Amino acid sequence: MTLEIPESPLRPSLGERAIDAATDVSRTITEVSDGLRTAVDRLSGAIAASRRPGGALATVSAVTREAPLASLFVAFLLGFAVARRR
Repeated sequence: MTLEIPESPLRPSLGERAIDAATDVSRTITEVSDGLRTAVDRLSGAIAASRRPGGALATVSAVTREAPLASLFVAFLLGFAVARRR
């Protein structure tokens, strides 16, 4: 009966491990970048749709142009109310 000793797997060198780590980081950055690009595209589309006549941003812009001081006061009150809740 002979005992067979399994061969130990070769360990990657420091350079190979560094290359693997850099590759993983590169893939992660690419995935995050793609996700961010998608989010920005969606947000840009939503803003463009909201700026069309009758949209929320179009209405806010029109009100602000007509009564800038009243709009500033309302924005201040909203900011105060939100800050106070926290």
